Amino acid sequence: MNALLSRALTALLLALALIAAPAVSQAATLTRVTGFGSNPGALNMWAYVPDNLPPRSPAVVALHGCTQNANAYYANSGWRKFADQHAFALIFPEATTAPTNCFQWFQEGDIRRGQGEALSIAQMVTHATSAYNLDPARISITGLSAGGAMTAVMIATYPDLFHAASIVAGLPYRCSPPASTTTCMLGPVAKTPADWGSSVRAAHPGYTGPRPKVAIWHGQADYTVNKANGDELRDQFTNVLGLSQTPASTTGLPGGTTLETYGADALRYYKISGMGHGTPVDPGNAADQCGTAGAYFLDTICSAYHDTRFFGLATGTPNPTATPTPPGHCFTASNYAHTQAGRAHQSAGYAYANGSNQPMGLWNTFVITTLKQTGPAYFEVSSC
Repeated sequence: MNALLSRALTALLLALALIAAPAVSQAATLTRVTGFGSNPGALNMWAYVPDNLPPRSPAVVALHGCTQNANAYYANSGWRKFADQHAFALIFPEATTAPTNCFQWFQEGDIRRGQGEALSIAQMVTHATSAYNLDPARISITGLSAGGAMTAVMIATYPDLFHAASIVAGLPYRCSPPASTTTCMLGPVAKTPADWGSSVRAAHPGYTGPRPKVAIWHGQADYTVNKANGDELRDQFTNVLGLSQTPASTTGLPGGTTLETYGADALRYYKISGMGHGTPVDPGNAADQCGTAGAYFLDTICSAYHDTRFFGLATGTPNPTATPTPPGHCFTASNYAHTQAGRAHQSAGYAYANGSNQPMGLWNTFVITTLKQTGPAYFEVSSC
């Protein structure tokens, strides 16, 4: 009898504990959504909405790269982990253009407000905001490669829809059309920051509202989308946001990553030494780790972790602390170590100083070079 009473009391206490426990966002499933609008860009819409998502929650729109699909980006990018942790929805537009499933960031009919793929993505945002009772003031967007270029398209054509953006291995708005995609991909397009900015402002004439803040990620060994596009994106959106092209601070992060911060954290530029073309991930269970390494998901640093904080989705969690190095400081190390620390980059087996682009010799652990920092993210070969 005592044993039965003890079991009954235990069951009652467990039941009361479950009733008192707060609802926690849990893993749901990636779901295909139809009927979200006229869909002139013929895109598919997928959504991931954690269970028990509170009303007026934020959302992130995530655009995959060429040869990928929505499920690949959902499964490998790391965004699902943080959606569950911090209670926000994920919206995955999916390109359907054969044979590579690329978003059409270079086609006139797809990069104008009210047309093509740009309108389809805007319709997804509007539909999801209503269907899932999201906060329209807290919708952010990110994308890889062609998806990164389309992210630039969206914040140019629909700045009123987005709070923040992250462009990963992408390209500036209007760097190619109506020419071929390789116009920008293989090298820089010579435009001034003012010219780049004018292209964005012309995408939504007369718009005077707030502009999304922008994060840029680019591998410094990216031979698919030339790394110069990261610089051009910085020039384009610092101009749009009214910021100087000189960083306010420079911070060293894991994975050979250098973070340049512009203005009062209105624009971030992450340069990843030695990384090729893909979304930066860092598989593991630590708080700042995420994702699965594979084709176009490169094991360096968890970009979704940092973007979650930049987008303001992880309240109460501090951002990386900027620790600028005073000008005049000298560093002596191997050329390989310099690139890993973000002081240099490599191309075709040779190392070059960041900022000055001065040649340093072979990119290996045997050649030792001294670099002098003469400005934010600017290094020169020196004897010190």
